[in-house]
Amino acid sequence: MTAIVDYRAGNLTSVKYAFAALGEEAAVTSDPEVVRSADRVVFPGVGAARSAMGNLAGAGLAEAVKSAAEGGRPFLGICLGMQILFEESEEDGGVKCLGVLPGRVRRFPDVPGCKVPEIGWNGVEVTGNGERGIRLRQGYGGQAGNGELGEFYFVHSYYAELCPWTFGAAEYAGVRFTAMVKKGRLWACQFHPEKSGRLGLELLKEWLSC
Repeated sequence: MTAIVDYRAGNLTSVKYAFAALGEEAAVTSDPEVVRSADRVVFPGVGAARSAMGNLAGAGLAEAVKSAAEGGRPFLGICLGMQILFEESEEDGGVKCLGVLPGRVRRFPDVPGCKVPEIGWNGVEVTGNGERGIRLRQGYGGQAGNGELGEFYFVHSYYAELCPWTFGAAEYAGVRFTAMVKKGRLWACQFHPEKSGRLGLELLKEWLSC
């Protein structure tokens, strides 16, 4: 069973519908014990880092989510759910996050012609990190760089710096940032696969097979 973590900061309905379209049973839960026992865990997110961390702590979910992300089970972080896996976010004056991944989350700079938040489609370039590649029918991800994973849908004002586990990178407002992390069966993406059409569904389907 796939558990979708409900910490009052996620696009839960769209994520659940995306898995249903793939024939995958996914249950939305705020119960730490369900997260601990699930075969797979999805950590979605929309909103601000400080309130999200507060919600996790208040529901007793912080340790359960961190354990799931570090424990070797298939784990997928989405948008804010990826950012919170890093050590710290500068949002709201600075917020300590879960520290599963090394690095910091920063706000996009104000650049003429680039509105913040970034809202819309952006290309993701494969960096070559990660244990194996991802191959999608409409895009390409190889085991080395110089490949395009494809275009995905982003909505965010903050971005994660590049880190040793950055599998896919994108660029906005003059900043090259982590668009996707791949560390064994821990996957996380800044973009929304559940809003990225057929290519996003293909990515979710591949995660289900990891």
